[in-house]
Amino acid sequence: MVRVAMAQVNPTVGDLDANVGLSVDAIRRAESSGAQIVALPELMITGYPPEDLLLRDAFVDANRRALEEVARATGEVMAVVGFVDASHAARYNAAAICSRGEVIAVYHKHLLPNYGVFDERRYFTPGKGHVLLEAGETTIGVCVCEDAWSPDGPVVAQGRAGAQVIVIINASPFHRAKLEERTEMLADRARRAGASIVYVNTVGGQDELVFDGGSMVLSGEGELLARLPQFDDAFATVDVPPGKADRRTDPSVRRLTVELAPRSGRETYDDIAPGLDDEEEVYRALVLGLRDYARKNGFRDAVLGLSGGIDSSLTAAIAADALGAEHVVGVAMPSEFSTSHSLEDALQLADNLGITCHQIPIKRAYSAYLDMLDDTFPTEPMSVAEENLQARIRGNILMFISNRFGHLVLVTGNKSEAAVGYATLYGDMAGGFGVLKDLLKRDVYALARWRNRDGAVIPESVLSKAPSAELRHDQKDEDSLPPYEVLDAILELYVEGDRSLADIVAAGYDPAVVEEVLRLVDRSEYKRRQAPPGIKVTAKAFGRDRRLPITNRWREGPAAGEEREAT
Repeated sequence: MVRVAMAQVNPTVGDLDANVGLSVDAIRRAESSGAQIVALPELMITGYPPEDLLLRDAFVDANRRALEEVARATGEVMAVVGFVDASHAARYNAAAICSRGEVIAVYHKHLLPNYGVFDERRYFTPGKGHVLLEAGETTIGVCVCEDAWSPDGPVVAQGRAGAQVIVIINASPFHRAKLEERTEMLADRARRAGASIVYVNTVGGQDELVFDGGSMVLSGEGELLARLPQFDDAFATVDVPPGKADRRTDPSVRRLTVELAPRSGRETYDDIAPGLDDEEEVYRALVLGLRDYARKNGFRDAVLGLSGGIDSSLTAAIAADALGAEHVVGVAMPSEFSTSHSLEDALQLADNLGITCHQIPIKRAYSAYLDMLDDTFPTEPMSVAEENLQARIRGNILMFISNRFGHLVLVTGNKSEAAVGYATLYGDMAGGFGVLKDLLKRDVYALARWRNRDGAVIPESVLSKAPSAELRHDQKDEDSLPPYEVLDAILELYVEGDRSLADIVAAGYDPAVVEEVLRLVDRSEYKRRQAPPGIKVTAKAFGRDRRLPITNRWREGPAAGEEREAT
């Protein structure tokens, strides 16, 4: 057995001192728990992803000095720590193996992901070769994240070279159902390598990404032996049985004889944290993503518009859970087009959550704008211009509160609206962070119902009424859009699945409706490019995952060349 401590911690990009502190604390805890090895996440020293900070020599140099500080804190317990290594013009995503006060070996990540949210080939050079640690009767390998995802990649190569336990350090972002995907993948790699796997993942929010932890240990037969919970900092010491990998000659392998500390007799962790159901998993990701975005960027309080609708209601609930009700301010901004029940719903929600709610009617401001503009642009039948003017007045009020008190403005729009441009630039899109940015409308309803599982925090009337922007009398979303159950199904195929118009029609959807939805999606890219960041929870989110040109005349349907709508 090899006793390995998994340190599932929450580093902050660029905060090298704090990340060193977390690392040293983990080493001390591993010593006290009787561990022989402690593993910390990928790029632990810098935080992940550091993006273009990696292009700055001063940052890379500082990260190497920080690693040396961590190495000096090691004694008999060996530490595997992620950092950025450099040699001449090359940068490497690396794992340092530290023992007895120094770095004794370094492994460079071989496989550099360059898809979805990943840009590692922009910064790093692929590594070559392997380091195997000969610790008495057990041979130990070290790999980094993507190295495990190839069926015949470095993890399997190390197993074939004789590794019996492979420590994999990771910064693997969350999306729905990914924990199950990872677990199945690692079980396959363990069986292929014939080696037990210790998989340690980071946890926490970083801009639009959430890292969910879920660190785990699997035997060489692919059996799940231990798994830490998702979305929480965690530390556990696990006795890992060596696999039965056969040692084969491999000239790319460097073998290093090491002496591990003796195992102590303390209890070890063998729990398997259960996977969460879909709604709880996504909800917890949103709470963690918002909490860390606010905390790591220096915000204590958040403000948002409360319309009495489903999107602002769910956003407020998530904000209260993430930041504490005392740190959330709602603002109800009714107009002459707002219904009385919407205001009542907003006030009831605020009371249920225990958050502050201000009422600031916008009728006088709206009338003043129309009066001011009337001499130059005489009144015409009401159009989208008047609708968007109301949204922009509300955005200005929220930004005033943000400027006055330093609150983070939360945008309440969802992925369905963003997809088809059903949002107002500098109005309901104005703000600092989009909590629901990667949720289709159907998911908003599902999460709201899940949040109400122990009692109606979000009023039932919010869940049952027809969605409406309430920017004109008796307005409904479906006046402008297909029913959300149809719209969301098409969006899932087109946006998340990259399916063609023909494919979507073949799936049973009305060709005219599909053409119109695709036209709306394609011509709204310029709006999405100006939206605030928001939390990624699907395999393909707008922004980092899906990058399309704004100036783009390619269309699959007959809508090519049509002019874009008013903004």
